[in-house]
Amino acid sequence: MNKVLLFFIFTFFAVNLQAQQVAVLKYGGGGDWYSNPTAVPNLIQFSNENIKTSIDPQPGAVEPGSTDIFQYPLIFMTGHGNVFFSDEDALNLRNYLLGGGFLHIDDNYGMNEFIRRELKKVFPEKELEELPASHPIFSAAFNYPNGLPKIHGHDGLRPQAFGIFENGRLLCLFTFETDLSDGWEDPQVHNDPEEVRLKALQMGANIVKFAFSN
Repeated sequence: MNKVLLFFIFTFFAVNLQAQQVAVLKYGGGGDWYSNPTAVPNLIQFSNENIKTSIDPQPGAVEPGSTDIFQYPLIFMTGHGNVFFSDEDALNLRNYLLGGGFLHIDDNYGMNEFIRRELKKVFPEKELEELPASHPIFSAAFNYPNGLPKIHGHDGLRPQAFGIFENGRLLCLFTFETDLSDGWEDPQVHNDPEEVRLKALQMGANIVKFAFSN
């Protein structure tokens, strides 16, 4: 990437970090990127009411290869199945993340093997690392000293948070065996107890606050 383009990207981020906009990643491969349609709007509302963010209530939808991605300091991604990034998608995502963006990937169930494969296109030199419970993302706004809360059963495994780091900065978070975004949905969608939804929303707010301040 040339210096002119780098300057453009960093300037773009400097402006848009103040806007507090978020988007959902509209990826290819056949996976249901559009699943959990009420999740992110509900998380935005919770964050605006409880941690004093000023996020646009309506999240955007952005493709990984689009320059529009640079409008959003925080991107959410979820789904159940296949994910595919073209070479152009992977390069654009890499530039976005190294330039200051943050990507939260929440496995809605069945995404794990596919997203791990595609992230190697974005960062072939890096591995997903499990975050310890002491990582500041678990206490950014609400304290979760044991790490991720368990929201849905899935395979009955413990919830895990994995990350990709650059010079100590967490720039991509992958949450597995928790299904936070199901917990963000309207109550009648999954009929989760209110205390379970609250845990999911509080942890989501932690991610929002961390991403905007990181």
